Amino acid sequence: MNREQYFEELGIALRREGFSVLPEQGGLLPVEWDGAPLCRVTEGAGVRYAQEDTATAEREQACKRVSKLAGTVMEYLQRMEQAPQLKAQSLTGDYRTLAEFNGTVLAGHPTGNGVVFVTWDWSCDHTGLNNGHYYQENYEGAKQDFAVRSGLIDGRQLFDHQQLTEIYRCCADTLDNGYDLTREQELCIRSVQDQIESRMPDIVNQLGEQRQNTTNSYSQELTM
Repeated sequence: MNREQYFEELGIALRREGFSVLPEQGGLLPVEWDGAPLCRVTEGAGVRYAQEDTATAEREQACKRVSKLAGTVMEYLQRMEQAPQLKAQSLTGDYRTLAEFNGTVLAGHPTGNGVVFVTWDWSCDHTGLNNGHYYQENYEGAKQDFAVRSGLIDGRQLFDHQQLTEIYRCCADTLDNGYDLTREQELCIRSVQDQIESRMPDIVNQLGEQRQNTTNSYSQELTM
């Protein structure tokens, strides 16, 4: 995988998330957010930034999202390079086998709009593929779907994004409302928040927007 290929795929992923990507400069990929410079990505998935470009909590979270995307894209492109071709009846095009277990397969398919990920179940005679679940922009979601479909993990043990959002909100309310917590309890709650943020880097922005929308709706009701 060369730098040009990596930056092209990363640019597609970043634009889907609302970032602006400038042409490569000095071997780095400049990224802007909300109309202003945010950071630069190296060909090794590192992220460089100036302190003044991440001076607010929102911009710091945005930079973390870039860093996570940079690592994710690097991971799946490297795996795509090493993965064998997936061959099955009625399957045409370039599909690579990224993982296979217990009759379920996870494949990657390069396209002009970025890599598409698919999970399938093999037919009984292992010649055809059934029940495809397609993930255009969500590699992590495709991996999780593969793990559940193949039986590697029990889907009942997982929280969806809505559940994680509410858990994070409850953690924040507990920390902000002055409850009498021990040091161990506070550290545990913050570790839960950190774990959720690693999976949902933009959750702080999401909650901020939700609170603002709720405040605006309440203000409108009062003026009616």
